[in-house]
Amino acid sequence: MACINPDGTLTPAAQAVITALKAACTVTDLAQATSLPIYRIRSTLRELGEEGLVSEIDEKYLLTEVGKNKLSY
Repeated sequence: MACINPDGTLTPAAQAVITALKAACTVTDLAQATSLPIYRIRSTLRELGEEGLVSEIDEKYLLTEVGKNKLSY
């Protein structure tokens, strides 16, 4: 389940997660905000983290500068 398409754009699930991350959120917060299942949120966050778009601090996720730039596309 890749969250970034071959052309560099975000998948709809990744876009929903990044859009919901305007403030630090837990996995549960993101699931509620996006209506995506928790397993999908976790896998998307893992992939976004590997790409440097999100980071985790104290079980809350937030956008990195790279993620904020990706959101403005």
